[in-house]
Amino acid sequence: MSICLLSACTGSSEGSNEENPSEKHIHFLYNFATNSLDPHVDSSYVPLRAGITETLVRLDEESLSVAPWLAESWEGKDGQHWTIKLREDVTFQNGKKMDAEAVKASLERALQESVAIRNALKIDKIEAEGYTLHISTKEPFPEFISELVNPNVSIIDVTEPDIVNKPVGTGPFVLKSFSPGSKLELDRYDDYWDGASNLDSVTFSFNEDANARSLALKSGQVDIVYRPEVESLESLETLDGLKVESTATFRVHQMTMNMERSSLQDINVRRAIDALINRQKIVDNILLGYGEAAVSPFLPSLPFAPSYELSETGADIAKKYLEEAGYSLKNGKMQKDGEPLKFTLLTYSARADLPLIAQVFQSDAKQIGIDVEIRQIDIPEEYMASNRDWDLATYSNLTAPRGDAGYYLNATYHPTGALNFSGAHEPELTTIIDKLNQTVGQEERAVLAEQAADYVHANVINSFVLHPSTIVAYNENKVENWVTTRSEYYMITNLLDVK
Repeated sequence: MSICLLSACTGSSEGSNEENPSEKHIHFLYNFATNSLDPHVDSSYVPLRAGITETLVRLDEESLSVAPWLAESWEGKDGQHWTIKLREDVTFQNGKKMDAEAVKASLERALQESVAIRNALKIDKIEAEGYTLHISTKEPFPEFISELVNPNVSIIDVTEPDIVNKPVGTGPFVLKSFSPGSKLELDRYDDYWDGASNLDSVTFSFNEDANARSLALKSGQVDIVYRPEVESLESLETLDGLKVESTATFRVHQMTMNMERSSLQDINVRRAIDALINRQKIVDNILLGYGEAAVSPFLPSLPFAPSYELSETGADIAKKYLEEAGYSLKNGKMQKDGEPLKFTLLTYSARADLPLIAQVFQSDAKQIGIDVEIRQIDIPEEYMASNRDWDLATYSNLTAPRGDAGYYLNATYHPTGALNFSGAHEPELTTIIDKLNQTVGQEERAVLAEQAADYVHANVINSFVLHPSTIVAYNENKVENWVTTRSEYYMITNLLDVK
């Protein structure tokens, strides 16, 4: 299987390099496949990650603040009426000028195509004048500018005929060809506003098999691998010229709970599930130490992360909570009123550690008489949004990609949130999030974010398993200026080069 998968994601691009050995080319292998490059709806964010598109602002990962990108400045003192000044030296990859009218059209398309973007941006009206945008939100929304970091708000030329297969953005690389589910071929955009890349071309390919990704790097078929198989890292590091980088990210692996299922509406059942998760064991045995146990959705180093002790875990603790919920162990089955407790647990293989976490949970639950059926799915966001025939899901979520708590809390726990797969509808929590959305001061926002996290923690709306490190391996004898980012947004840049 690995050999087949390996050949599927390489091939033609390698041949093109042999025909032109002087070409400066990099082959990047990513862990998520996509069948669409529409940047306004694509949940894999490949157009931005591949250097095709850019957003008005970007995250400065050192200061955790919003920095200019396609926009050079902005102002909105009342938090509702915003003036955004655009750069005047930017062109789309078809040569057209990126002026305010073009940006307005792109934003309006994003609002039209995505309910999640409509809910996130809260835009009421956009007016364009030369290279200036005037945007009004439906209500005071001080964090509006930070929401423009979202890759789904990438700026594209919406007059192009095939946005799904060939979006035209402003980034350093123009799309040459796209094979859905397989790869992109990219060429340097010579007129890129921030300085043309030294690279001639890039192949951005996909393979959801972690072992196959590691093998592709070992064999020299690719130059950079995103999230190689953890078990392969030791052997990768022994090979001459291969470098492994690891960095803490704004990500959490969580156990998402479907609050619409009757058994999970009992907080003691949710507490029992939480108690069955041995976080440190999972970090040590599955991630081999490349991560840290999670007590909240936010990495402890973030300024708005609450401080909790790790909860008590184990079978005895879980059984105690289940007894409080009215369950008892009879004939080897945990049951209540003659009905056995069982769960359908979703997982997906694009993140290799999630199915392993699911298997560990299944095994530990079985020890106390709970049957867990593991169901593999392909695109978790699509499945969980469209189907409610599941109880639990191992899911991985970026929790602070804008350097702020607002994104995760709105997306995951607000009733209008695009990632509210648990179906949480908690008025007290919603009130806290709404207040957060209208608060400007960072200290006040940190207090509200902690209050929201406290509510989630106390009511066990989802369980947080671990914060994984992002691991990238690459050929350091060839690749120059690769940066492993915490946000996981910025990958193929104009600074990437070969030696």
